[in-house]
Amino acid sequence: MLIVKVPGINGLGETKGCEKAGNDILEALKEIYSNERGVPIDIRLLDLEEIHLDNSDLEMSNVLIYKNSLEFFEEKPKTIFLGGDHSISFSTTRAFLEHCKKSKKKPCLIVFDAHPDCMGSADPKLPTHEEWLKALIQSGFPLENIFLIGVRNPDPSETVFLKKQGIKVMNMNQILENLEDSCDTIMEFSKDKELYISIDIDIVDPAFAPGTRYKEPGGLTTRQFLYLIQRLNKVKNLRAVDIVEINPDKDVNNITIKLGAKILAELI
Repeated sequence: MLIVKVPGINGLGETKGCEKAGNDILEALKEIYSNERGVPIDIRLLDLEEIHLDNSDLEMSNVLIYKNSLEFFEEKPKTIFLGGDHSISFSTTRAFLEHCKKSKKKPCLIVFDAHPDCMGSADPKLPTHEEWLKALIQSGFPLENIFLIGVRNPDPSETVFLKKQGIKVMNMNQILENLEDSCDTIMEFSKDKELYISIDIDIVDPAFAPGTRYKEPGGLTTRQFLYLIQRLNKVKNLRAVDIVEINPDKDVNNITIKLGAKILAELI
């Protein structure tokens, strides 16, 4: 498994600080001695990379993320991307789509997020963290293979867009009616496809993850989300995960950073 730091931000000035998250998460990982399956965690033994970016040159950043991600997908069985804000997912998922086309496999994208990230007109080349999924959809990612989990504060225009495109959505109440059954549904959705999971940390309630720009009450608890990740990590065709929108500058007592490290540990 490869772990890649991607310190990219394109959040209209709202996500400054997220570029620091990768380093901080890896530092916090040093305090996790093993994951809950009993697998020892030794950061010195991990396969680590970084895509070095200049956030003042968004066009070049997107090119670098795309090209490097494509190489990782072709060379590694599983890749974990540490953002950065959610704009990095536009380039990583486009590379994932291209890899799946080349290998003649079906791509599947599961997004955990409080927001649909389908705002505005979406620059087809440089979408912000609020537009990346809309831009990806417009880039040709198969609509029937996208599943959006945990949305709880969509803009009305995003709701219209998702319905028009036929994107599958599971809201918070649906998740919590039966967490085990909900996870079964998510796992079944990925069956016979190559799976990419995108995690915006605001899927977790701000009581447990305050270190992010857009704090949306009513999210999952840390324990509930870890249950989902632990089970999804068992999916044999899980190829990639990104963890984004963690902002150390907005954190409280480092608990969001520690959560990011915990999620990463459970994926190892």
